[in-house]
Amino acid sequence: MTTEWSLDVLYKGLDDPAYEEDIKIAAKKIEGLKTLVKKASGMQQREMAEQILTEMEQFIEVVYRLMDYVLLSQSVDTENGALMAQVNRLNQLLASYTPVESAARKCLAEIENVEQLAGESEVVKDYIFFLNENKKSAKHLLADEVEEMAAAMDITGGSAWGNLFSYLTSTVKVDYEGKTVTLSEVRNMAYSPDGKVRKAAYEAELASYEKIADSLAFALNNIKSQVRMMSEKRGYESPLAMTLEQSRMSRATLDAMMAAIEEYLPVFRKYLRKKAELLGYQNGLPWYELFAPLGKADKTYTIEEAKNYLIECFRTFTPDMAEMMKEAFENSWIDFYPKKGKEGGAFCQGLLGKKQSRILTNYDGYFGSIGTLAHELGHAYHNRQLEGERSLNQEYPMPVAETASTFNETHLGRYALKRAKGEERLNLLENDLREQTQCIVDIYSRYLFETAVFEQGQEKFLMAEDCKALMIEAQKKAYGDGLDSEYLHPYMWACKSHYYSSGLSFYNFPYAFGNLFALGLYDKFLQEGEAFVPGYKAMLAATPCCTIEEAGKMAGIDLTSVDFWKKSLAMIAENVEEFCSYSK
Repeated sequence: MTTEWSLDVLYKGLDDPAYEEDIKIAAKKIEGLKTLVKKASGMQQREMAEQILTEMEQFIEVVYRLMDYVLLSQSVDTENGALMAQVNRLNQLLASYTPVESAARKCLAEIENVEQLAGESEVVKDYIFFLNENKKSAKHLLADEVEEMAAAMDITGGSAWGNLFSYLTSTVKVDYEGKTVTLSEVRNMAYSPDGKVRKAAYEAELASYEKIADSLAFALNNIKSQVRMMSEKRGYESPLAMTLEQSRMSRATLDAMMAAIEEYLPVFRKYLRKKAELLGYQNGLPWYELFAPLGKADKTYTIEEAKNYLIECFRTFTPDMAEMMKEAFENSWIDFYPKKGKEGGAFCQGLLGKKQSRILTNYDGYFGSIGTLAHELGHAYHNRQLEGERSLNQEYPMPVAETASTFNETHLGRYALKRAKGEERLNLLENDLREQTQCIVDIYSRYLFETAVFEQGQEKFLMAEDCKALMIEAQKKAYGDGLDSEYLHPYMWACKSHYYSSGLSFYNFPYAFGNLFALGLYDKFLQEGEAFVPGYKAMLAATPCCTIEEAGKMAGIDLTSVDFWKKSLAMIAENVEEFCSYSK
């Protein structure tokens, strides 16, 4: 079993003849689509729809293969100049596709009756939802030449600032205890069982951001300024309104979830104060102790042990999940360990048409890393449910993107807790509450912070000190007296890539959504057992072709109801009560 992923299923390298051939094919597909658009007005609607959809499909298939290879390669080798050049090359290819796609979507938006045409065409039938959604989004498209210019300028605008974030945070030298480590390495030390290590790592981490804070503030301001301008030009009320529409999620659902979260914040603060007490603090928990393990926390797992644990655990949910996990470990889907030039954090990327995913982690051996693997393999399981879908029916919206992953974390946590007693149970219980707090309270603070950046950024350029102040304010509102206000994390905006995307804003509340939606789904699994699984898989498969609320209805859930969200939060509150029963 290897510890690095293999991308050979895509290409053998940048010098693989298939790589250059696919770039030529992608360019030809753009020209082919351009020709179709010019002829569209003289074509029958069925012929026009079928040919445009097919051409778009074929372009997506080849360009995803190219982008997946280059971006995955770069994620583990961010200082590779050849890969940087290919990223720019492919971005230019995408920029040339954008106005053609925009024009093609305008043609498709002219279809008078999608449902009627679907009765005449299997291709249109497969794309009913796509075409109806396209009609809605077409009103936000700009003139073709403006779309082309916007896409081209994003390469050296928002996307370039995002690349700067990735480069700076993956290459910044962190001075820790007389040696130089990466940001990923020092952030992983927050989970160390040694309190001195945790505090020293926190101090070293904060000091390292000072080297890059001004550059990151410039990146953040310019990305958010571009997003704000483009959302306005496209006729959205705000960047949040744009995100919600793109997420196919109603404001009523977001408001219901946020109202429930705000009501339950005191429960999380109670947990944090109790953890502070157990660690010997009187004024709330210092930030550097957020991830401090409690109970029996010295156990580490080899990769082989992690694999066996996950397979055994998820066989109790459904055998096909366990088999997919085995495949991922044994067939080089996963890049495990941190190293110089590798991105921090973790992610999962599905490989279109390959029936595989690729997972990046920064594995440290502790149980939390097994949780990360379970989370990312949940994404892979979601991807697997889409294998029978057509290429343009593969993209599911942000909120449900975190559902299968968080469901996996929930199952792993419950499985481990059932088998643990005493100090081990305390450790696992606290691990779960720690992650729940991140998914709810910290995500709430990030939502508040990004909202403030968009609002205040209209009036002034936010320097690094301004960003730090906004983050501290957001953390105080979210964590309250659960944390020691003298030891917060003013640079949380400097280490989260989700803020640095020109095409994706507010990638924070989807984590809270996924977490609480998953808890609600898991409650149904506990009630229904194996009978739950087929419906769950069907819902995951449907997510690219339905609204968030429709996905909820498939599971028998009203997502606009505050009561649903409160019921999920009450499941967390039960664990908080058990945790608070422990004494030193």
